[in-house]
Parts: sequence; C-alpha cells; structure tokens
Amino acid sequence: MVLVLGLRFWSPVAFSLALAFPATEGWPVARSRDPVRDEVRIPAAGATLTADLYRPAKPRASLLLVHGLSRAGGRHPELVRLARLLAGHGTLVLVPHFESLAAFRLSGREVEEIAAALHYLGRVAGPVGIAGFSFGAGPALVAAAGVPDLRLVGSFGGYADLRHVVAFLTTGVHAFGDRRWVERQEAYNRWKLLALLVPFVTDARDRDRLASIAEAKLASPSAEPPTASLGAEGQSVLALVLNDREAAVAPLLAGLPRGARDAIDRLSPLPLVARLPGRVLIAHGIADDSIPFTESLRLAEAAGGRARLAILRTFQHTGPGSFWASLGDRARDGASLFLLADDLLAGR
Repeated sequence: MVLVLGLRFWSPVAFSLALAFPATEGWPVARSRDPVRDEVRIPAAGATLTADLYRPAKPRASLLLVHGLSRAGGRHPELVRLARLLAGHGTLVLVPHFESLAAFRLSGREVEEIAAALHYLGRVAGPVGIAGFSFGAGPALVAAAGVPDLRLVGSFGGYADLRHVVAFLTTGVHAFGDRRWVERQEAYNRWKLLALLVPFVTDARDRDRLASIAEAKLASPSAEPPTASLGAEGQSVLALVLNDREAAVAPLLAGLPRGARDAIDRLSPLPLVARLPGRVLIAHGIADDSIPFTESLRLAEAAGGRARLAILRTFQHTGPGSFWASLGDRARDGASLFLLADDLLAGR
C-alpha cells in the first residue's frame, strides 16, 4: 500500500487510509461523505483560538485533534482529510489552529488553549476524546490529565520527556530499559529544536537574535546564520543546540534559563500519564528521526494496562518509510492502524 503524507505531521494520513476502508462491525455501514465544516472561535488563555468544527449528521462522540509543528496548522490537507473521514463515520471533530505550533514554537500556552478547546467540545457534544500528533501530543496529554471523563486520549508520534527529545535531536542517542540506540541526525533538527526553545528565553534581545538564527537555518540549513552577539541566556541555549556529546546534554540542560527549564518540566507529560482518563492510544514509527519511538514506549509503560501501543516498523516521523519494507511489516502495521482507527471512532 502506498501512503502519502504532508509536512510535519505524524501520520494522520495513515488513519485516513484505515478509515477509508472500515472493516469492524462497530463502525456504521452508511457514511456521510460531506460533513459540514464550521469555523468557530474559542476564548482561550486571554486570546481567541480559531478552530474548524466538522459536524456529522448524527454525532455519536466527539474528538479534538491537536496538530504538530506545521505551517498549515489545522488546515493541513491531510489533517482536514482525516477530520472529514472521522466526521463521516459519526464523530464530531474539532481541529484548532495553534499559532505557536504553526510557528514551530512550544510556548506553554498550548496547554491552556487545548483545555479550553476540550471544554468547548464538551459543551457541544459528548463523549469527548483527544488525539495529539508529534510535538502537539505533549501539550495534549498535559491538558488531558486535568480533564475528567474523557473517553480516550491518543498520542501519535509524541514524546514523554522533552529532555530525552533534546538529547536525541542533538546527539542521536535514545534508550529504553537496558537498550540504547544511536541514530544519525539531520542538521535541520537542531534548528527545529532552537525554534522550540526560543520562546523560553527571557532576554528580549537574545530571544530576537536566536529567532533570526532559527528562521534562517530552517529556511536553508546551509545558510550562514546572523552573527549578532548573544548574552548569557542566548549562549546557553545555542550551546545546547550545537552540542553533539551525550555526556554534555545534562549539564547544558541544567545551564538553560530558569524559564526554559520550568517549561521543559511543564510540557513533559510523563509524570501525568497515570492520571490520564479513559482509553489511552499510543503509536509511533520506529524510524522516526524527530522524536524517538522509545518515548512512546515510556508513555505506554506509564499508562499500564490501559494503553493500546503500536510501534510501526514501516513509518518515520512524517509518514511511511522505505518503499521496500517487507510485506509482513506492512501487513502488521496495517492491522495496527485499523485497530487504532476503530478505537478513535468507538472509544470503547
């Protein structure tokens, strides 16, 4: 099977494929092909969150989708397709556009915005679930831990602890239990990390300078970054981003500005996983080069017997891996996706 995925999402198209061919008896036989899409505005964190609400004719449940790092945000074509397919099977779907994630940022404000979106969805229709993709899954899990009575919580290509992601993006090292892996890292991922850290720098001049560096390098990793001098905060962040030694990660993290360290703690959902309500769905591509699959192993371990875990051998971070993957791996991944899609729809 051939899957096509747009930029910077973890596999919403995979679920689109599974939903396009329903096979379990719990899914409705008749599917509406044209759910209504309304644009709604939700008060959140002292501002207004814009979202698309996909309405089926007869909603049986509702689901909030949280996008990852994507310039298109909630209007990414593949996320729109997934939302329409879910709505076509009777799920009311809310897809907000998170400005920070669309700008390759984690500000911490996402948690409040997601909580506000869940509250809004609960007033519109229930029972309510949430599914977060990639770097959007972390804030989604943090927000979900504070909302009782959710029917399900999903993390797809997400993370447990941002410290492990930082170590992976800079050194290629990740581990789980007594196993350790070292992967070759792309330089692009360093500048994505810098963009994520910029909002936590309190010195305004350093923040602006680092933002300029991140913007230039994300546009062209081979470009020479701006050469403006940095203060102590900026230097500590850039030193971490440029580091490639595993032993140096912990002291460099400890040397970050206090606000950055606090934000990393606040946006790391691992300590909250045991408090997540409802069914927990977790999936990850084993060849992910942005967030290591070992992060999903940690999430599943913390969730205990409530989690359905799928480690997909034929997927990277943004979609399918090598075309030459074995038929056995493709078949196993396909079966896992069908089961996950069934849980997304039914929430049983």
